Amino acid sequence: MSGTAQIGVTGLAVMGRNLARNFARNGYTVALHNRTAARTRELVEHFGDEGDFVATGSAEDFVAALERPRRLVIMVKAGEATDAVIGEFAPLLENGDVIIDGGNAHFEDTRRRERELRERGIHFVGTGISGGEEGALDGPSIMPGGSEESYASLGPMLEKISAKAKDGAPCVTHVGPDGAGHFVKMTHNGIEYADMQLIGEAYQLLRDVAGYSPARIADIFRTWNTGRLESYLIEITAEVLSHVDGATGKPFVDVVLDRAEQKGTGRWTVQIALDLGVPVSGIAEAVFARSVSGHADLRDASRHLAGPAARTLGEDEAAAFADRVEQALYASKIVAYTQGFHEIAAGSEQYGWNIDLGAVASIWRGGCIIRAAFLDRITGAYEARPRMVGLLADRGFAEEIAAAQDDWRTVVATAVTQGVPTPAFAAALAYYDSLRAERLPAALTQGQRDYFGAHTYRRTDRDGTFHTLWGGDRTEVES
Repeated sequence: MSGTAQIGVTGLAVMGRNLARNFARNGYTVALHNRTAARTRELVEHFGDEGDFVATGSAEDFVAALERPRRLVIMVKAGEATDAVIGEFAPLLENGDVIIDGGNAHFEDTRRRERELRERGIHFVGTGISGGEEGALDGPSIMPGGSEESYASLGPMLEKISAKAKDGAPCVTHVGPDGAGHFVKMTHNGIEYADMQLIGEAYQLLRDVAGYSPARIADIFRTWNTGRLESYLIEITAEVLSHVDGATGKPFVDVVLDRAEQKGTGRWTVQIALDLGVPVSGIAEAVFARSVSGHADLRDASRHLAGPAARTLGEDEAAAFADRVEQALYASKIVAYTQGFHEIAAGSEQYGWNIDLGAVASIWRGGCIIRAAFLDRITGAYEARPRMVGLLADRGFAEEIAAAQDDWRTVVATAVTQGVPTPAFAAALAYYDSLRAERLPAALTQGQRDYFGAHTYRRTDRDGTFHTLWGGDRTEVES
């Protein structure tokens, strides 16, 4: 079989199938391979008129169908399955060929694979792909890592199939070496967790405190989507809330079991943030909120716990409260992105990736799940100040969040007095207050650590490290 395909896709479940179709729709000849040959046949039978496909049955035929340098996209389950596919195909490849992992791999696995394959002369490109099955077909946000040489070969193809921002820019950039692409995708998903939790808390407040129906809340979200909160998640939230279950006639959201699942990238975001010493409290609370929702036995056993008496708001009060919730949601959303970009910056420094934060914000403007209007402003802020320490150092965002803070505080206080759990709203506000505080109780914490463990401390009035000999005359000594 002569090499005629510009790119190949192995792993033809929904994401792999749609990505292959996307390449074909954009004029590329695509080689197809799947462990179960029936999926390959089905793709060609149903979508063969969308472009040029080369169906193959074996690994050898698949590799032979690819032109040099070979570009092979793996779309299988992360972990052992990915290693198995690499182990199958790598011996068939040659110097300069490129393997692209489009799954949600852990970035440390990507770093290992890139290192091992580089020693064999094969480029490995860990590539974050966001947008779900619709994005894979119509244009996702794409976050490739790997070598600059591999991007020179692969980049133009990814730019062609990617989503396009409103200004026409492709939503793809070479993020950085080895695991940088999957690290950024991981953090993207962490922000996504926070964004979804914040929206969920806003919904719960509008329902339990303002007393609005799901349909009325859907209208509120549609209104919000015409302003500064414009985003994909706000848009689909309105659609979900307005949907009526066909079997019962009830609001769809009322017949869905309230147990949110997760696939791991949110947990990874929090775990890696802990390793890097980066505070991502809002993202962490979103991850824990999903965990709480899943512990049905713990929740069932706690139904007897007392809460405050319910209070119903009047119509005017409810409308005013809804406006306050919008302010709280926007301010908390800024905090979530602040924490996410801080983690990317810390990871970039730790691993020497030199990630362009402005470029990352730019490629999230289209295709991905967290695409939002205000990413244009985030892009501009980092382009103007590439080494900005955080989004709240930007004057525009700082002024907006300061203007929102009174309503934000009222919403969190109301949630507490009404017994409505809002862990992400509250954590975001606490983060904001921690950043603006002149002094934190960490001074006392460090004193305690020195008392029981001789861990030492630094002083505000002179340089050096000190330890107090606690007990007796409590002599201070310099370490």
